[in-house]
This record gives sequence, C-alpha cells and structure tokens, in this order.
Amino acid sequence: MNRDQVQGTVKDVAGKVQQKVGEATGSVDQQVKGVGKQVEGKVQKGVGDVEQAADRAKDADTRGQ
Repeated sequence: MNRDQVQGTVKDVAGKVQQKVGEATGSVDQQVKGVGKQVEGKVQKGVGDVEQAADRAKDADTRGQ
C-alpha cells in the first residue's frame, strides 16, 4: 500500500466513526461531516490505487512484459 491508500482508508474509517457518533448524539452536522470525510477518504484511496497500478505497469514495462 502507498501513502494515499493508507491515509484514504484512515479518513474513510474516521468518517464512519464521526457519522455514527453524529447519529448517536442526534447531530446532523457531525453526520454530514462524517460522510464528507468518508468521500474524501475514498477519493484519496482511489488516487493511491491508480498510482499503484501505474507503478506496477511501469515495472512490468521495464521488465519487458
């Protein structure tokens, strides 16, 4: 895993926790912030996935495969 994948996963999980806390306390604001953080995390993880795929393709190309 690369840095973006790890950070994205952490943000996604933190957002889920924040959303659940908002639900438990009745705070719509916290729920919305939690969902936003989840989206941000998923996007960042996706960027990391693309970077990793590009690195793997580059490695395969340099090996002549």
